[in-house]
Amino acid sequence: MTTSVAGTPVTVYKDADALGEALAGEILAGLAATPADERYLLGSPGRRSPPSTYAAIARLLPPDADLGRLVIVMRYEYVVGQAGSLRAIEPAAHCSCQGFAQREIVAAINAAVPAGRGILPEHVWGPDPADPAAYDRRIAEAGGVELFLAASGAGDGHVAFVAPPADLDGGTAVLDLAEQTRRDNMGTFPGFGTLDEVPQYGVSVGLGTIAGLSRHVVMVLVGEAKQASARRILAARDFEPDWPATFIHRCPDARILLDQAAADPVTRMANGAAGLDQSE
Repeated sequence: MTTSVAGTPVTVYKDADALGEALAGEILAGLAATPADERYLLGSPGRRSPPSTYAAIARLLPPDADLGRLVIVMRYEYVVGQAGSLRAIEPAAHCSCQGFAQREIVAAINAAVPAGRGILPEHVWGPDPADPAAYDRRIAEAGGVELFLAASGAGDGHVAFVAPPADLDGGTAVLDLAEQTRRDNMGTFPGFGTLDEVPQYGVSVGLGTIAGLSRHVVMVLVGEAKQASARRILAARDFEPDWPATFIHRCPDARILLDQAAADPVTRMANGAAGLDQSE
């Protein structure tokens, strides 16, 4: 039985592949259950936490799969330029979330289905720095995100580009990125050689976007680098503005999924008190 922390279920998987396969199965089941005239919106983070999930989706797709109703809702994008003339970074850039989505989500998954049955190019959504609030309206008008895959920054618990102190009700906005968030993203995007190369601005969903416009939210923590964040989230009993990822305790139908690498030594500590579910 899965342990609950502050009412939020927590499950630990043996590794990232096992976690990704379980989550992929859930996504595909949800897509299959979605009425034919409706879209399935999947909220997606960038690089480090979910790659095993995307790979598993491609691997588990049934032969007759049709992904034309799947919409990938990206959380953020880097922004370049000067105040008053900011624009999203080019998709060809190594750190572009739109580029990542097209190259490593859409291309990989579409290669596993017959031509004409893949994710549509126009079904990769991202916020526009010229009108950030329009993103929340677009999501709401589409009926909301069915499942949002959230992740936590290793050094400051940021979610998307929302750094501490965080506003639980914040919507999509252009943000001046915190230095720790930028440092964390040097690990997320190895193409950055120095901190100076990391853009100083980004357009990002807010905690309120995720919590208020999603039916289900899953916090995914993968790898040793996420141990400190896992510990902080599991120790919290409510939302703590100085660690934005604790907002998971305020999200609808929320869960926390960890692999063993992220959970140690959290698992040993928690097992002694409650016994986290160790899933295969």
